[in-house]
Amino acid sequence: AALLSTIAALDGSAGVVPIFRRATPASPTRNVAATAGQILVFWTFFLLFVPAGIAHVERALGVPPLAFPGRDVAGWLLLTLASLLGLASGWALAAHGRGTPLPMDATNRLVTNGPYGHLRNPMVVAGLAQGAASGLLFGSYAVVAYVLTGGLIWQALVRPAEEDELATKFGAEFDNYRAAVRCWIPMTRRYLPPS
Repeated sequence: AALLSTIAALDGSAGVVPIFRRATPASPTRNVAATAGQILVFWTFFLLFVPAGIAHVERALGVPPLAFPGRDVAGWLLLTLASLLGLASGWALAAHGRGTPLPMDATNRLVTNGPYGHLRNPMVVAGLAQGAASGLLFGSYAVVAYVLTGGLIWQALVRPAEEDELATKFGAEFDNYRAAVRCWIPMTRRYLPPS
């Protein structure tokens, strides 16, 4: 989803980002199933195939592996925790937002519950943490660099376009949420919308 959002942000020439579209009304079951399918495809590609390819090139170039005691345990622990956050975030979008995580099938409601009550974009935080875990598990400095680069691109290009679209769609409801909830560092207290 972040890759598609980046492409859209780069082509936002007329002030309209064509990839940001609200989901067609569908049952929660359909939204959850679509989200599960998206997760399967994205996680397999970006957390397995891409890191494996990067690590393979790195080894072919003779780059020594990223190694330290407990690396694999840290990688699996981080991957597990980040994946749970990603699943909970996807569930919140599909079940409560009436849409999916993909920008071209975006939610029809502003989601501020679940992980979104503590963090403005937990899907991105989860994805970056999962990517870092892949870097640890593949023992690859380049995979970790790929993840950091992805985070910087998202912060500089995608987040502004995505948040502009959310402000346009949800108005003061999103403005209040954005002012109260941090993007990268979770809050201990859950966000409660003004009544």
